[in-house]
Amino acid sequence: MADVIGWNRDQMAARAAQELQDGWYVNLGIGIPTLVSNHIPEGIEVTLQSENGMLGMGPFPFEGEEDADLINAGKQTITELPQTAYFDSAQSFAMIRGGKIAMAILGAMEVAQNGDLANWMIPGKLIKGMGGAMDLVAGVGRVVVVMDHTNKHGDSKILKSCTLPLTGQSVVDRIITNLGVLDVVDGGLKIVELADGVDEQTLRAATEATLVD
Repeated sequence: MADVIGWNRDQMAARAAQELQDGWYVNLGIGIPTLVSNHIPEGIEVTLQSENGMLGMGPFPFEGEEDADLINAGKQTITELPQTAYFDSAQSFAMIRGGKIAMAILGAMEVAQNGDLANWMIPGKLIKGMGGAMDLVAGVGRVVVVMDHTNKHGDSKILKSCTLPLTGQSVVDRIITNLGVLDVVDGGLKIVELADGVDEQTLRAATEATLVD
């Protein structure tokens, strides 16, 4: 598939930030989702949680102002806020498993039309570990995935069924890609919004999953 005009990584993160609601506790996964912290809409107060034991993450630091002791779950340097709280990972996962986190915004390698999510490993490739992905998709109220619509070969990552090991079954509510926004509904996926410069035909051609009206 040829290159198309669509959202870049920062624009995808900005669109994902529109999913935030005032007062929510939200977990941001590694990759594009971490950029969401730079795009929280004006007038919206959310508390960002990190599995490694931090509640109240701030945006990324400016160059030269990094603190190596302040990192998120993806080992990126971040900033703290006046209300930031720290705790051990056991307490962090108790929040997740106890249903205290309203939404997780995660990356993905594949998403199926029924909401199945594969985002933690590719067989045969060295990985750092599972992280908190399985706990997050099972424990939070809403799961939004932010990802590229296709892989580097142009093959769809929005599939009828996932080919990679699953993180969770029927857990994804909304998918935001460089081509647009899709919701998981009965029978497949529904187009909610098209990215800038992308027409419906282009999105449909890049999607293996069933799209319903």
